[in-house]
Amino acid sequence: MEITGFGGLLTAVVFLPLAGAIIIALFVRGDRNVRVFAGALTLAELALSIIVFVQFDTGTPGYQLVDKFEDWIPVDTFPVQYFLAVDGLSAPMVLLTGLLGMVSVFASWNVRDRVREYFVWLLILQTAVMGVFTALDFFMFFLFWELELVPMFFLISIWGSGRKEYSAMKFLIFTILGGAFMLVGILALFFSTDTFDMTAMPAAIQTAGLVMPVGLIFALFFLAFAIKLPIWPLHTWLPDAHTDAPTAVSVMLAGVLLKMGGYGMIRISAGMFPEVISDVAWLIVTAGVINVLYGALVTLRQTDLKRLIAFSSVSHMGFVLIGVSSVVGVGGVVSPVGLTGASLQMFTHGTITGLLFLLVGYMYEKAHTRYIADLGGLATRMPILASALVIAGLASLGLPGTSGFVSEITVFLGTFEVWSWPTALAAFGIVLTAGYILWLLQRTLFGPQKERFADIGDATFLEAVPIAALVIAVLAVGIYPAFISDVFTAGVEPITQSIQQIARAGP
Repeated sequence: MEITGFGGLLTAVVFLPLAGAIIIALFVRGDRNVRVFAGALTLAELALSIIVFVQFDTGTPGYQLVDKFEDWIPVDTFPVQYFLAVDGLSAPMVLLTGLLGMVSVFASWNVRDRVREYFVWLLILQTAVMGVFTALDFFMFFLFWELELVPMFFLISIWGSGRKEYSAMKFLIFTILGGAFMLVGILALFFSTDTFDMTAMPAAIQTAGLVMPVGLIFALFFLAFAIKLPIWPLHTWLPDAHTDAPTAVSVMLAGVLLKMGGYGMIRISAGMFPEVISDVAWLIVTAGVINVLYGALVTLRQTDLKRLIAFSSVSHMGFVLIGVSSVVGVGGVVSPVGLTGASLQMFTHGTITGLLFLLVGYMYEKAHTRYIADLGGLATRMPILASALVIAGLASLGLPGTSGFVSEITVFLGTFEVWSWPTALAAFGIVLTAGYILWLLQRTLFGPQKERFADIGDATFLEAVPIAALVIAVLAVGIYPAFISDVFTAGVEPITQSIQQIARAGP
């Protein structure tokens, strides 16, 4: 079915931050004016993201809110479309990006060095991520995927701390390498199918004569997504980048940039290569279990708050892999529950870990240390930050009533029938998570009060605004998950139906 139209809403959502960055660079003067303008713009961006999410109709199949120009680059031998749209998989990710974009700007209110340049890069980063989640032309998808590298490199290398240049370069090398693999895969598909249209690609792959083996093309894409997610042993860039990045960049990195890898696995690896991903599902679930257990065990040994949360992200991204592995199905029946759980894990991890990094950043600004052994007794000195940290920690370990429980139990329910023992092993990761989270809370918030923190302050009103937004998101999904899970289910059902048809058809 031909998809056409131009409503303009998604174009506004994607390019409003970029327009704001250009306005700040050319016209806005004064640090305070830059902050106020960026804050107002990201609030408007959040409002547009909410509109996108609310307007998405789960009862209408296919892509919605389409913005499409077929002759965007009118070259016969290299047809590139301007093609933006959302489905049930991408609409919640647009909402997540809008929310964390606003949070990151408010978290940057105390930046004092090169303020205008800082907010320009931060807004360009938001445009790049929005583009990845909405682009349905492979050429546009790749442009947005690579655009994200530039602001991230400068944000870490200029406004970071510690070995910031090393961490920024390590991030750049890993992700450029992944992008190179993806580019080869995209070109292989284009020269085989004569299209960059991601909606037409699944059917074209089944009928076209591919220029290289389909398993190799799948591997090129999967490796790019594995680096971004990241999967062990390709994860080593993540703890360094998190540790040395400024607070807002850690929020965006953990909240949405890692999710680009999971989104790609579901949208492209599962959606376009159903037969291949079914054949290698046992490798994916193995990698997921390793991520969960290895990440949790290494997290137990961390003494720096940011590195602890960074390694916990490696562990929690393992649940995304486990959910994706459910595509192999049982007896020719593929349930959408596992992929829904993987998608939910991306959304809930984004809000939970974004909140954790935000709180740790605020605590570091006030206590001037992230070393856990130096902290203690902070609950009475900063009750707002302490209460939010307890909520975020309990959500991270999957306490019922929080969003973390919803996503993890959905993953387990969707994959246990397919992979019983691997799922049980991964569930043990929750026990390890409870260990390091409760240890973190006890060592930092409770116990004897330390004299050095006698005059420490709590969160200000401006700091409390993004905290409250993320706490509400964590609890809202935990209490009533259907408003998110139903949308994700609508997005992944076409993928599972396609895989199921292939499984029933047999070899």
